[in-house]
Amino acid sequence: MCVALAVSMSLSNFRLHSTRWLVLVLFVLSLSGVALIFWYSPQEHRGIQKNTGLSVEHSAGQEPVTPIPLNLELDARKVSLGKRLFHDPQLSRDYTISCANCHNLTTGGVDRLPRSVGIGGRQGEINAPTVFNSGFNFRQFWDGRAATLEDLIDSHMQHPAEMGSAWPEIIAKLENDAAYRHDFAAIYREDIKPQTVKDAIATFVRSLTTPNSKFDRFLRGEKNALDRDELAGYDLFKSYGCISCHQGMNMGGNMYEKLGLFEDYFVQRGNVQEVDFGRYNFTKIENDRYKFRVPSLRNVALTAPYFHDASVETLEGSVVIMGKYELGVYLRDDEVARIVKFLNTLTGEYQGGTGK
Repeated sequence: MCVALAVSMSLSNFRLHSTRWLVLVLFVLSLSGVALIFWYSPQEHRGIQKNTGLSVEHSAGQEPVTPIPLNLELDARKVSLGKRLFHDPQLSRDYTISCANCHNLTTGGVDRLPRSVGIGGRQGEINAPTVFNSGFNFRQFWDGRAATLEDLIDSHMQHPAEMGSAWPEIIAKLENDAAYRHDFAAIYREDIKPQTVKDAIATFVRSLTTPNSKFDRFLRGEKNALDRDELAGYDLFKSYGCISCHQGMNMGGNMYEKLGLFEDYFVQRGNVQEVDFGRYNFTKIENDRYKFRVPSLRNVALTAPYFHDASVETLEGSVVIMGKYELGVYLRDDEVARIVKFLNTLTGEYQGGTGK
């Protein structure tokens, strides 16, 4: 009797402990399942809602972009002299073209033409990028062949389809101008030389920054600077991977990338020209074929037409093409609209205006 009772109690204890262990195991497994679902679910379940573009939380100090400085320390005398040179057509061979012809400061720092027009009505081969914020680019030109703004200026001055000049004739023209002689002598010991002319113009160009955009104010901690749709567009911009190339202060301008990562852009567009080879034309390295310096997106709403070939007239069209060829995705119309709203927040201020 006692033995039977002891056996019965042992079996009951065993069942009780087994039940507790089973409950514990099931609880742990359920937590693991939740964790796995959370880990493998799409980004819309992990802080970014891809369908709506809404972000759970943003932190200005943790964004992959930094705001444009409100002020730069530049020699004001050089800036003033460089501004005059930038707008002076006598630097071109036939006195008709200045730097400002192709880089109009009242229209986003571009001429808004598919190809810029140089001396004698000669048309360039590639779409002119904006001069605004170009001092923040790590290299100059679409193919990056110029290391500095000074190198870029040298090339533009002497290009036969652009300003078509030579330095001896440029220096002679400037030396015949009393105002230039006075200003160069006051700033440079070397007086008027190719390097001092380039230094003055480059210093002015470095002053052409456009801070205080809505997005910059957001980056500085102004939480309500972007509205719901603009913020949604920014989240889509990040979640789809646009930010992987368009990052840093200039939202681009600091790396090279191939145009046509997921589909062959040039085969589908057709009529491939030498200028389409991009960086390859400079390096002759096969891996550089079709690679270009990633353009800055600052003030992008003002700088149509888009891409090196000026093939797209609208921001909406450029977003669709970038999604297809660079990200391998076909963006929905509502996603394109939100991303474009975000891109419009990148328009900054130049001397109190937007440069429209």
